[in-house]
Amino acid sequence: MSDRHISQHFETLAIHAGNTADPLTGAVVPPIYQVSTYKQDGVGGLRGGYEYSRSANPTRTALEENLAALEGGRRGLAFASGLAAEDCLLRTLLSPGDHVVIPNDAYGGTFRLFAKVVSRWGVEWSVADTSDPASVRAAITPKTKVIWVETPSNPLLGITDIAVVAQIARDAGAKLVVDNTFATPYLQQPLALGADVVVHSLTKYMGGHSDVVGGALIAADETLGDELAYHQNAMGAVAGPFDSWLVLRGAKTLSVRMDRHSENATKVAEMLTRHARVTRVLYPGLPEHPGHEVAAKQMRSFGGMVSFQVEGGEEAAVEVCNRAKVFTLGESLGGVESLIEHPGRMTHASVAGSALEVPGDLVRLSVGIENVQDLLEDLQQALG
Repeated sequence: MSDRHISQHFETLAIHAGNTADPLTGAVVPPIYQVSTYKQDGVGGLRGGYEYSRSANPTRTALEENLAALEGGRRGLAFASGLAAEDCLLRTLLSPGDHVVIPNDAYGGTFRLFAKVVSRWGVEWSVADTSDPASVRAAITPKTKVIWVETPSNPLLGITDIAVVAQIARDAGAKLVVDNTFATPYLQQPLALGADVVVHSLTKYMGGHSDVVGGALIAADETLGDELAYHQNAMGAVAGPFDSWLVLRGAKTLSVRMDRHSENATKVAEMLTRHARVTRVLYPGLPEHPGHEVAAKQMRSFGGMVSFQVEGGEEAAVEVCNRAKVFTLGESLGGVESLIEHPGRMTHASVAGSALEVPGDLVRLSVGIENVQDLLEDLQQALG
C-alpha cells in the first residue's frame, strides 16, 4: 500500500487503494487485463513482474492491493471462490497429523472441507463454541495449529471476541483465522484485533451484486503472505480478471451499502421480535443477543444478516420461505437484493447429523437495500 493511502479513511481507501489511473490512457478504472501471457523484454525480462496470469494479473493485483488496504493487512490474495481460498490457507498452514479447532456454527461448505476433504489428508479437528473462551481452550491439543472463527457466524449469528481468542491462539502457538464475510472490513477489522489471517467469500458483500464468485485471504504478516502467495500460484485457483474487476467495483460502494444493510436489518429484526409466530430472533444488534456487547465493541454496526425461528417446526419454516415475494428464495447472501432461505435444507445440508447441525425451524435472511417498509410487509405476509 502506497504512502498516500496510509492515513486515509475507509471510504477513501475503498475507492482509491489499488485503483491507480491507467498510465497509457488515464482511465480512472483499472482495465480488465483479459490476457493469459505477457511479452517479455528478453528472457527473464518481465514488464512489471508479469509473465503468466495464474502467477499474476494486473487486474487481480489491483484487487489484492485494495483488499490488503481495507483489512489493514500486509498481503491480499484473490481466489476463484471462498472455498478455494480456504483450501489454499489450510494446505499452507497444516501438515498431516496437525489439529484444528473449528466453530460449532459455521458455513456448511467450510465444515464439509474439514470433515470430508482435509481430514482425509490426516488433519484432525474438534468443535468448540468460539463465543466461550473456556470452550476454545478445552478444544486445543498439543497439535493444534489453527483456530478457526466466524463472527458473526453462519447461520446462527454467534459472536466471538476476536481479541480474546487471538490471545488464546498465541498462547497455544496457533494461528487465528477469522472468516470476516458477514461483517466485511467496513464493519470489523480482525487483523487489528490480533487475527493472523482473514478469509472472505468475495461473492457476498464485497462483490455485493450477486454477479461474481470469488474468495480472498489477507495476511497480517508479510512472511505468511508470501507463503500463501506461493501456494496460490502452485495450486492455481486464482480469481480471473473480470471477476477481480467486478469485486473491485463492488468494494467502492461497500461502506454505503453496509450502512443501509445494517439499518434495514435492524428494523427487520425488531419487527420479528414482536411477531407472534416468531419464537426467537438471532441478530447481534438486539440488546438481548448474548453477543451484543462484544459485537458493539468490535464492530462498527451489526450487519445485514438476520436469522429467526418460527413456531410450527421445519415445515412451517419452509412455508415461510416459499411465501416470500420481495425476499428471493435462494442461497448465498450479501447482494443488494434481499434473500431468504432454509439453512437446514439448503446452505447447511452438509452439517446434518454433526455438532454443527442447525435447527429445522430456522430461517435465514440476507436483508438487502430495498425500501425497508416493503421488506417488513413481505415478511409479515409470509409469516401469515
